[in-house]
Amino acid sequence: MTSPRRDDLLGELFRNPLDPGYAAAAARRGGAAPPPSGRWLTAAATLAIGFLFAVAYHQVVAAAPSTTKARDDLVADVRSRQRTADDLQRRAAELRAQVDQARDAALADGDNASRLRNLAAGTGTSKVTGDGVAVRVVDAPAQVDPVTGRTADENLGLVLDRDLQDITNGLWQNGAEAVAVNGQRLTATSTIRTAGGVILVDFRPVTSPYEVTAIGPPDIADTFGRSVTAKRFKRYVDEYRMQFSVKKRTKLTLAAAAEPPLRYARTPSPSPSGGPTR
Repeated sequence: MTSPRRDDLLGELFRNPLDPGYAAAAARRGGAAPPPSGRWLTAAATLAIGFLFAVAYHQVVAAAPSTTKARDDLVADVRSRQRTADDLQRRAAELRAQVDQARDAALADGDNASRLRNLAAGTGTSKVTGDGVAVRVVDAPAQVDPVTGRTADENLGLVLDRDLQDITNGLWQNGAEAVAVNGQRLTATSTIRTAGGVILVDFRPVTSPYEVTAIGPPDIADTFGRSVTAKRFKRYVDEYRMQFSVKKRTKLTLAAAAEPPLRYARTPSPSPSGGPTR
């Protein structure tokens, strides 16, 4: 008996679903072989599953270029808009410096000009220079399983928005006169929060490593280093492998923050009848 051709194995499987030895044993017993419906169903299910996997793989491969291109286009658009925003911010800083110079020149009284400069520095709307402190905090590296080599899904050593809030509040408490986070100057209305897994400072994203710089008293680095906030972050270094440092800095320069929009209250005009307006 000649063996079936290699390309006809599938047909042979359907024509003779029973094992030859099993068929011979059944013939010797004189009984009919059981119907091969179970093997037929198994083969059909296997073929169907294989077909579905092939179709799914084909669709994924076909859609991959368009998905990658859409992501690359989105990343490029975000970076372009970020560069535009940075350019506008620098231009605004230059114009603000020109306005300040013209204002100081127009004021005949030097005391008034000095008072305005102090107010602008206090509100964060003008550039300031002085000695202070730099607090640096960095995300901990992700945990890796030494056996499987897989990265853990959860990293307890990530810097959170409330961590930056605690550091800035601690610096204010220890006498800071001006504070910035990764170069973003803080004002009385500034916000530090998380959106989509990214920390935003006044709606501008900041990433690790985070550096909080502050201008203040000569001993601000020492007083903050002994504060409760600093001691808590030192525990984070031991427990979660987060990086944290406090260093004294001289001749720090903190850029001005964007001027907040001004809102004016208007007195309602009286109604024609003389009564109160609604």
